[in-house]
Amino acid sequence: MTGTDESALKFPCQFPIKAMGRAEHDIKTITLEILRRHAPDQDDFQVRIQDSSNGNFVSVTVTVVATSREQLDAIYQDLSSHSAILMSL
Repeated sequence: MTGTDESALKFPCQFPIKAMGRAEHDIKTITLEILRRHAPDQDDFQVRIQDSSNGNFVSVTVTVVATSREQLDAIYQDLSSHSAILMSL
């Protein structure tokens, strides 16, 4: 980039967010609670859940209608700061 803070994303857009954690935690509920705080106007989220091959971990991918880069940054900050979330992409 040339010094400007331009984003390749055009808002609003559908944006997949993945959170991963140990299977003993309800990662789906935690992730949806965080997303609802940042996207309260979105009624329905597309959710995909995948368990690890040994069943110790789970990943949750939620597609959100993102309205701004700031919204996405806030979502990732909240996901990253939650003790049950090991990683978010």
